Amino acid sequence: MILLRSHIGLALRTSRIQQGRTLRDVAKSARVSLGYLSEVERGQKEASSELLNSICSALDISLGEVLVNVSAQIKTHETPTLIVVDDAA
Repeated sequence: MILLRSHIGLALRTSRIQQGRTLRDVAKSARVSLGYLSEVERGQKEASSELLNSICSALDISLGEVLVNVSAQIKTHETPTLIVVDDAA
């Protein structure tokens, strides 16, 4: 099963690590608790759009960019559904 919160969390964590920033630093900038940010990054909590926007602002990335990247990742993990058409019917 594909969980959107897991992909979003991974995208946020990747951005934070690429910037060389700590959880504490980003949590302070986003005005969220360190523990909550950690749970969001690990896909254990599904953050509200307001919270995601705050985290993205703290990371200086756009929420739209995160969602586009996550959407592309999810699309690659989705299993295509095959439909069998019975010509004899």
